[in-house]
Amino acid sequence: MNAPIFETFGCRLNAYETEAMKGLAESAGIGNAVVVNTCAVTAEAVRQARQRIRRLRRDNPDARIVVTGCAAQTEAATFAAMPEVDHVLGNSEKLRPEAWTTLGSARVSVGDIMAESRAPAPLIDGLGTRARAYVQVQNGCDHRCTFCIIPYGRGNSRSVPADVVVEQIARLVGKGFNEVVLTGVDMTSWGADLDGAPRLGDLVARVLRAVPDLPRLRISSIDSIEADPRLIEAIASEPRLMPHLHLSLQSGDDMILKRMKRRHARGDAIAFCETIRAARPDIVFGADIIAGFPTETDAMFENSIRLVEECGLTWLHVFPYSARQGTPAARMPQLDGGLIRDRAARLRGIGAERVARHLAEMQGRTVRLLMEKPDQG
Repeated sequence: MNAPIFETFGCRLNAYETEAMKGLAESAGIGNAVVVNTCAVTAEAVRQARQRIRRLRRDNPDARIVVTGCAAQTEAATFAAMPEVDHVLGNSEKLRPEAWTTLGSARVSVGDIMAESRAPAPLIDGLGTRARAYVQVQNGCDHRCTFCIIPYGRGNSRSVPADVVVEQIARLVGKGFNEVVLTGVDMTSWGADLDGAPRLGDLVARVLRAVPDLPRLRISSIDSIEADPRLIEAIASEPRLMPHLHLSLQSGDDMILKRMKRRHARGDAIAFCETIRAARPDIVFGADIIAGFPTETDAMFENSIRLVEECGLTWLHVFPYSARQGTPAARMPQLDGGLIRDRAARLRGIGAERVARHLAEMQGRTVRLLMEKPDQG
């Protein structure tokens, strides 16, 4: 029996869930199958998934093709209509053992993601050939940013209990991993649905205390406006917590931030970066920025450009705005596609300059690296 082939699109959370699915599929005895774990963050991500599915069918004519992930959740009918696809699994179903033991009993198995109240986190032993391990601590999002489809693919915010997170991290450290990355959809909402409503800073402190053999802990993308005091304290004082934060900023213009229904203003982002840099001078910031959001004028875009310098951002993750059907922003006045691409290219160019500057500043310094490839750490 041939082991299933897995293809993963999108975020770290998807990468973690793919590893969990590998274990579930193996336990269920699934063979001769291709599993595509999709992303729905942009229309382009969905298009790429569909294109890849067609190629996978040509390359694997006799295999069962199973499509899951966020795009399968939000556009189940779209994927079910593809002749190349045999089964469509929702985001909750893909992590349930029974979905794999009964695979084939229904072509489409996609439930109401908004009805989910738990964040299942099957234990994994690693992430393939990756040098770092991702650990899910949270899923879903209670916010409704006007551009974002992800809450409809992931549901409302649910937290993985701290003891489960600690058990997973200890297991990975026992397997030889030297760095763990905490990941989720809306990380700073962790704990709101748990007894006592702990915060992300409480979880970080507990992990570092409970797993003393973990050399490096990293936090993935956070919403800076929701960072709690204990998290900021940990960033300032814990050398095992890596000096890097990726911020969900999206824009540097206050009017666009309001139209996005974000919870922070431009000044909040700048103040947060100044506070963290004062507490941890070696901190490096990355950020998500959307180029060409509906109604964005040249002046508004220039505010995003200036934010890169004013926040001291280094690693830019640039999204050309992509209208997602069913979101409020899709009904707003849209910009010309060429203008959106030009703005995205300009931001990416600035990002490349910032990375080059950062690397030049690192020359001559001695640091301890986690080697990810023979020539890269």
